[in-house]
Amino acid sequence: MGRGILRIYLGAAPGVGKTYAMLSEAHRRVERGTDCVVALVEHHARPRTEVMLHGLELLPRRQLEYRGTVFTEMDVDAVLERAPAVALVDELAHTNVPGSRNAKRWQDVEELLRAGIDVISTVNIQHLESLGDVVESITGVRQRETVPDDVVRRADQIELVDMSPQALRRRMAHGNIYQPDKMDAALSNYFRPGNLTALRELALLWVADRVDEYLQQYRGEHNIRTTWQARERIVVGLTGGPEGRTLIRRASRMAAKGSGSEILAVYIARSDGLTSASPKELAVQRTLVEDLGGSFHHVIGDDIPAALLEFARGVNSTQIVLGSSRRKTWQYIYGPGVGATVARESGPDLDVHIVTHEEVAKGRGLPMARGARLGRARIIGGWLVGVVGPVLLAVVLRGMEDAPGLANDVLLFLSLTVAAALLGGVRPALASAAVGSMLLNYWFTPPTHTLTVQDPENLVAIVIFFAVAVAVSSVVDLAARRTHQAARLRAESEILSFLAGSVLRGETALDALLERVRETFAMESVALLERSSDVEPWTCAGSVGPGPAARPDEADVDMPVGDNMALALSGRVLPAEDRRVLGAFAAQAAVVLDRQRLVGEAEEARRLAEGNRIRTALLAAVSHDLRTPLASIKAAVSSLRSADVAWSEADEAELLEGIEDGADRLDHLVGNLLDMSRLQTGTVTPLIREIDLDEVVPMALGGVPEGSVDLDIPETLPMVAVDPGLLERVVANVVENAVKYNPGREPVAVAASALGGRVELRVVDRGRGVPHEAKERIFEPFQRYGDAPRGAGVGLGLAVSRGFAEAMGGTLDAEDTPGGGLTMVLTLTAAPRGVRADAELPARATS
Repeated sequence: MGRGILRIYLGAAPGVGKTYAMLSEAHRRVERGTDCVVALVEHHARPRTEVMLHGLELLPRRQLEYRGTVFTEMDVDAVLERAPAVALVDELAHTNVPGSRNAKRWQDVEELLRAGIDVISTVNIQHLESLGDVVESITGVRQRETVPDDVVRRADQIELVDMSPQALRRRMAHGNIYQPDKMDAALSNYFRPGNLTALRELALLWVADRVDEYLQQYRGEHNIRTTWQARERIVVGLTGGPEGRTLIRRASRMAAKGSGSEILAVYIARSDGLTSASPKELAVQRTLVEDLGGSFHHVIGDDIPAALLEFARGVNSTQIVLGSSRRKTWQYIYGPGVGATVARESGPDLDVHIVTHEEVAKGRGLPMARGARLGRARIIGGWLVGVVGPVLLAVVLRGMEDAPGLANDVLLFLSLTVAAALLGGVRPALASAAVGSMLLNYWFTPPTHTLTVQDPENLVAIVIFFAVAVAVSSVVDLAARRTHQAARLRAESEILSFLAGSVLRGETALDALLERVRETFAMESVALLERSSDVEPWTCAGSVGPGPAARPDEADVDMPVGDNMALALSGRVLPAEDRRVLGAFAAQAAVVLDRQRLVGEAEEARRLAEGNRIRTALLAAVSHDLRTPLASIKAAVSSLRSADVAWSEADEAELLEGIEDGADRLDHLVGNLLDMSRLQTGTVTPLIREIDLDEVVPMALGGVPEGSVDLDIPETLPMVAVDPGLLERVVANVVENAVKYNPGREPVAVAASALGGRVELRVVDRGRGVPHEAKERIFEPFQRYGDAPRGAGVGLGLAVSRGFAEAMGGTLDAEDTPGGGLTMVLTLTAAPRGVRADAELPARATS
């Protein structure tokens, strides 16, 4: 059984409608026949939320007694036994009563997901663990119940439930969130406009972390190759040492100074797989950077500064954060170090920050020679012990009055050879064996001061000495090679683990995968090539980096994927052992490409189905709604032309008025149909200019009865940048729709207000309103809500109005009117020059 799907409704503050949206989704699924149950929902005595529970199956809760009080919690066993397709679990960050199955509710949800049950849950932005300190500094309230960010990030779907601070405060003022006795205190404390605005910004920024993923997918689908530097990106260079945590936190503070900044921590491992980094420390740093909203990257490259700069430029980074070197002073004889090299070669497009830390100058060992398995420090030590050591030992032994004897001399020289082998490997050990043999023969084997050996036993001792030295050095070299292989396999396993994780997460951006291949193998460019048959030319399905190969034989490395697809890499030749990992990337690239094409085909099928639906609805409208006014016109004309009846002037005027009304209705219907056709074909081109609302809105009210609208447009309102003709059509359609559904006890209110760089025009009626789940449906073409008469129109007024509003850069949305009814909110862009001033007349006019 597969893992269930987790969908989370994320809100900026209590009361924005997370639980309501979750219950609305449950009703939609039940209507579609999905087995959906309420495992636990807290309605907090909110009438509208409580009503939404009607019609849903509620599972019994588990009762627990704690300190003399009985509490109820979700019964996990009952949910598992019921085994529904979808379970609703409210308040993901809730802490369970002691004695419960798990300490936190999100742990209960994990159990349900592992059992294959889809879960829909809710959480507020202030309950995310990484934002606890920020929320406390804003609101003055410390959130005791938190949920790890990673739990929410792993959700398959995250839907932001947003609401402006003003709308949320109005909802509270009408008693829809808290009881009246708590309302004033909440409005003056936690629910202050500034607090709500800050929390809303936190929610938007947190959700925006996923924007890059969708942007990469869009770029891949539309074959966009140019660089889009959409935000500040800070690359943190990690060595695997303990100073990495300091660097990550420092980069996080730098990112917090600019909205939308991104942190990318990168660890560069040498191609031989050996490193002095601690895997445990790297795991801690990976967790830290992910908790702070950044991402961790593992790159292979022998030239550390070059690989770091290449990675930074590849991700469009603007800043690099590095730590001060851990080298001791004398160790700078081996080179200037990574930080100095990166700063020198970064160029004008990258700022390099060197951050001090507690590990500065504490030492990190000698730099590793390229390709060396034992490290430069050990190799140099091995040569010193193997060559200089025997000479010093010979001097010491020659200076002793009582010589220890040849056997002991051999053992002493053998110990130096073993030490050289342990430190430097085969070559220092062989050199030590050779030097030691010559010194033993020349100084300690009779006859001395010659290379001649008279006694066969002495010759055997020297040969055995040399053989043991060679054997020990071979064993040490074999151990070094095994260590190299193990380290390399560890690096491969980390990369394959990431690749498997991307498969499980369902990542579908081809460009993102190819970029991962490029940075992992330190390549200049990567391209996925394909062809339809063996005789057809190669075409590029996707590529990253400058100058991608057009054919596999032009690349430095090519990895076939099936018969007619290949992954081509340019930049350097990879060793054979890297092709296993590259093969896994190539197979995943083919899967991602197929998935993207299936998504495109599904979108095209959806578009065709939508077109067929509109055509069918249009035929229905023409066959009925257009014939109604035509029938009334024809009846009136036939009556006037009848010679059998002598019509009075009043009767004739009434018939002519009926003809005029029918023609107006027919013109209105045909106009809406033509407007909808223009919107569907994308031929609406607004002519934007700056204008006052009070110049347009009164003209749009000509089609409604006098006294049916109460107009309130302040004189200090900023001008708006709109197309006056389109705006008049939008306002006319929206107001006429509101008047039609208004019961008539009080007029429709049309009021305007300014909010930041936007201007809102609100059309408020006191009718029956529209349910939450139907608010978006009323904007669809050919939709009429409630008991609207068949002859009232074809249901295009609101669809055309929203289309025109969006064409002008605005929005048109529906909200509930406090006390009952529907409020249509038209949001427009304020003119750049801000609040209007009285026009100044020139001193002299000329023509």
